[in-house]
Order: sequence, then structure tokens, then C-alpha cells
Amino acid sequence: MVSSTHWLASQSGMAVLERGGNAFDAAVAAGFVLQVVEPHLNGLGGDLPIILRDVRRPEVEVICGQGTAPKAASIRHFRELGLDMIPGTGLLPATVPGAFGGWLTLLANHGTMRLGDLLRYAIEYAEVGYPVVPGISQSIAQVEGLFRDEWPESARLYLANGVPAPYSTFRNPDLARTYKRLLADAQGQTNDRDTQIELVLKAFYQGFIAEAIDDACRVPAIDTSGRRHMGLLTGADLAGWKPTVEPSTHFTYRSATVHKTGPWGQGPVFLQQLALLDGLGLRGMGFLSAQHIHSVTESAKLAFADREAWYGDPDFGDIPLAGLLDAGYATQRRQLIGESASMELRPGSVGGRKPALPWGDVRFNTATGQGPRQLPGDPTLLGNPLGDTCHVDVIDRAGNLVAATPSGGWLQSSPVIPGLGFCLGTRAQMFNLDDGHPNAVQGGKRPRTTLSPTLVLRDGEPWLAFGTPGGDQQDQWTLNFFLAHADFGLNLQEAIDAPMFHTRHFASSFYPHESDPGSLLVENRVEATTAQGLRDRGHVLSLEDSWSLGRICVVGKDPSTGQLMAAANPRGVQGYAVGR
Repeated sequence: MVSSTHWLASQSGMAVLERGGNAFDAAVAAGFVLQVVEPHLNGLGGDLPIILRDVRRPEVEVICGQGTAPKAASIRHFRELGLDMIPGTGLLPATVPGAFGGWLTLLANHGTMRLGDLLRYAIEYAEVGYPVVPGISQSIAQVEGLFRDEWPESARLYLANGVPAPYSTFRNPDLARTYKRLLADAQGQTNDRDTQIELVLKAFYQGFIAEAIDDACRVPAIDTSGRRHMGLLTGADLAGWKPTVEPSTHFTYRSATVHKTGPWGQGPVFLQQLALLDGLGLRGMGFLSAQHIHSVTESAKLAFADREAWYGDPDFGDIPLAGLLDAGYATQRRQLIGESASMELRPGSVGGRKPALPWGDVRFNTATGQGPRQLPGDPTLLGNPLGDTCHVDVIDRAGNLVAATPSGGWLQSSPVIPGLGFCLGTRAQMFNLDDGHPNAVQGGKRPRTTLSPTLVLRDGEPWLAFGTPGGDQQDQWTLNFFLAHADFGLNLQEAIDAPMFHTRHFASSFYPHESDPGSLLVENRVEATTAQGLRDRGHVLSLEDSWSLGRICVVGKDPSTGQLMAAANPRGVQGYAVGR
């Protein structure tokens, strides 16, 4: 079974399974196709967390394809540039491109096929063309002036024939040549599969890709500050980086053990929410009742407040993750959930340590309408209810299970690197400039990202792999989905299709880090009595379009029958689940 955010990626992954590849081979093929067909949502210059269960190994693993900040990045440097936060676009927020290394590490450690046999699908779509989804047309149209005036290489690639019309055929021959050159250099030296992978990685992180990135970062580019800045990323930064393979962070909820990334991603907030909800009697509240939505939302506010105060790269500080997931801590925090909506951001004290919230006075308030100004045309602030990321899940007949959430390197956020057909990511915008905070910027450090795939075992056996685009909403939408399936008994497709909701109570991870205290966004398909009950509890309720929130993909194995399962999101009319 394969489920992803684009039908061509799902079909490519399924083709690999049909040819005898395993789940990890299929995920790699699908992941590279996503780089081609969803360039507004991810790219070769982006980021990638992967979570997997290989039946040949006893433990769930996390592959961290999240690149680190350039060695030259520091609070002092950005302050000296006159900045109070890292821009959301341009070259300054670039981190080491980790997606490529992440995918190849998955293939090298767990796959069976050759890289050339898996890249063929992405190369063909880049060369021959693919249908432009409306989101691509919209993204390019909104930055057309920026491309023509400031980012000429982006204009050359994406505006050669004007803004591409929805469902027209688009080609990226530069990207196809980049993939083919990476392969050719390795294939010309050896026929050994594993050695070829090593050589391709070297060509990317120490060869022509690294050199082109270094050169591109020396040319100042406009960003959300309204000024032109050079990037800090260098070839040496790329050469000194490698993906890491790590144990998962996990929490057992009833009979299910839920696995997430470490606190360099926001994934543990999913686990914190489960810990809080475990003592609230959710099943007895009625699915999508006012009490159900209220309880989940208030739990999210508490968990995400802890994310803001405590999460960061554990290689650079003591992140009190065990304390945050402790049952006693959850019991203490659960007492803060009352019958009325909270308007405060309330992180907890862990182990006697006091929490520290970043961003100062950048908060936005719905009551006053006051907040930070944005640069006109800032592509990171464009309205996109479907999110800004991709996702792919695969399970094979052996029970191998993988979930991956590639993102970053968005066409609208950074200039295309000349000749390569892709741009850099902007993930460093998620750092803050608050000295001493766990997520303060520092050279060689991973930013605390929003990318959050999920893998679940039941009684030690593979059960579910799922995820969604959506930034800060990822661990709200997927939690809603999981509870609908695990607690309320909806099947996978019903759980995806059910009305979604989320809050923007806390600061956004994306520039300019606005928040909307007390907000609650709910698809308007909920009952009128539910909506009124939420207003009565004090939530600042916004009823959104019927099919506008969430973009979840899932695969799994039915624990009672052993049958494989999959489902995909109908919102946006491009998610696709396939299997046999």
C-alpha cells in the first residue's frame, strides 16, 4: 500500500512494489517524484524526517534529514544585520539541504534496489512533463513580480511561457539533468549498489551541487526584511553534514505505542496531547461534540506552549523530554483544562526549571487586530489551507512500514540555483534570536521544525503510518484523525474525511511568528449545536469551508485480520492511496 499527497508519487511507489521492491524502495521513488510534481511544497534543497519499522530489526528508527544551520549563523550576526527575527524567504534562512541525504540513507540502510531504478520516475516527469496542480499556478502567480524583478533564475524556469495554467504540462529539464548527472558520475565509476549511493552523496554534498550552492549564496537576494542579503551557507557546511539515525520518541496510549521524532521536531507534542487526554474520558464525550473539540483544543494549547518553551536540538542542550512525557506531569497539567477556553499561553515548569517563551511582543490578537506587519508579496505568508509540505506512507506485504514528511525548498521562497532546477530551503526561519532559549540559532544546530510523521505499533506489531502537510497544524490534524480511528472507531477513510479543527493559539513556527489567542478553526460541517457550544465555552470560533482543513495520508495493517489498509485525503483532489 502507498498513500501520498500526489497521485503520481503514489503510482510511482506502487510501481516499485510491483517490481519487487520493498516499502523503503517505494518511499524513495515516491519522494523524488514529489520533488518534481509538488515544487511549491518540497524540493531537492529541502528537509526530511523519516520514521520506519524494518521487520528485520527490533526497533523503530528515525532518519533525520533535517539540515543544520550554517556554521556562520549566530544571534549576533543577525542582530548586526538589524534583524529581530530570521527572514522567511531568500538566502539567509537556508540550512543544509537534508532531504537528499535522508532519502539515500533510507535506501542504503533499508532498501534493496539501485538508485537509478528509483530515480527514473522523477527524471521522466521532469523531462517529459507533469500536470500542474492549481496550487503551483497560484504560487507562481503570486510571486511573478518578485521573480521578474529580483530572482531572474526563478523567472527563467517558471515564467518562460508566463504563469503556467492549471493542468498544463510543465517541464523542469534543469532538474532532470541534475538527477542524471548525480547518477552518471557514480555509475561511471562502479557497478556496486552501495558504493554508487556513497558516490552520489559525495557528488551532492562535496561536489558540483555543493559548489553551485556556495556560489549562489554569495549573490545577495531580496528577502522578507525588504533588503538583499547573501546567504551564510557554504560548501564546507554541506561537506560537514550527514543524516543521523536515531531512536524514536514514543508513548503508549491504551494498546498503541505511538512513535515520533525527537524534540528537534514538534512530534512530541502529539505524545503530550495523548498523555493529557488519556485521563479525560474522551470516548464518553461523543465524537465531534463541543466537549470533545474543547478538550482536544485545550490540551493542544498546553502541549504547544511546552513546545514553544522547551523544544530544540537536543545535541545543543538539555531538553527535558522525559519530564514532559511523565505521567505525573501530565496529571498536573491536566488540571489546567477547565470548562472555558484559555486565552493564555501556559508552558509548564519541568524538574524545577522555569520555562522561557520566545518572540517577545510579536503576538497577534483577534480582538485588537494588532500584529507585526508583513512585507507585501511575502510568499511564506500566502494563504494556503492545504499546507506547505508533502507526505508519503508505505507498507509492504512483509510488514515493513515507513512514514516520511518531505518539505522545504519551496519554489516561491528562495531563488532557483542557476543550472540546477531547484532552490534552497528556508527552515532557519524557525530559530529565534533569544539567547539561552533551546531553539536559539547557532551554527551546526537543527531548527525545531514542524515536520512530523507518525508510526504506531499495536502490541508490538505494525499498525499505522501517517502524516500530513500543514505546518503547526500537523500534530493537531493527525491527532484528530488518530483519535477518530483509535477511540471512536471510524475506519481510516472516515477518520480522514471527518470535519477537522485546529487552534492558532500559539506563535506560528513561520515568519513573522504571529499567534491568534483563543482561536479555533473548525470545518463548517459540524453540527450547529456543536458550534454554539464552542462559542459558549469562549472559543474565538471560525467556521471554515467544508473540505479545507487537513491533508492526511495513511497506510496500515488491520490487527484483527492482517489485511493491509490505506486511505488518502479528498481535500484538494490530489492525494491518492493505492495498493493490492
